[in-house]
Amino acid sequence: MSSFVVASILTVASMGASPVETHLVDRVDLIEINHLYDLQGRLVINQLIFYQWDNASQRFQVRAWRLLKTDDQLPRKSWNKDQYICLWRDMNVHRKVYADNVRETWTTYDPEVMERNLFPIENRSELSQPDSQSKRLAMAHDE
Repeated sequence: MSSFVVASILTVASMGASPVETHLVDRVDLIEINHLYDLQGRLVINQLIFYQWDNASQRFQVRAWRLLKTDDQLPRKSWNKDQYICLWRDMNVHRKVYADNVRETWTTYDPEVMERNLFPIENRSELSQPDSQSKRLAMAHDE
């Protein structure tokens, strides 16, 4: 065999051994795009707040929140699935969060902090963690 053929075979074999890029996939009932301002009207933070509907309390409860660092994180309407999708890199993982509803708010209070008085952080289900293999899906299989 020529060295070119051997190199080609090794290249193809090593590509098959490389890890497949994955997303942690979650589904929530509502994503809020919140713009928090101070009392002087200055922007403090932009954030995404993820909610689940709770039948017992008959209201949305905060599941998690993330700082909105770029417009690439904003939920986008997926018309073929009739839902919204947020995609972003969250620390060392890629996230994909689906929701049926999105709302955008401009407030002088932090809705996520206010929610802590009604529903403590310890009770939140949060978004999937990298070690929860059941939530991890290969991007190639999900698209």
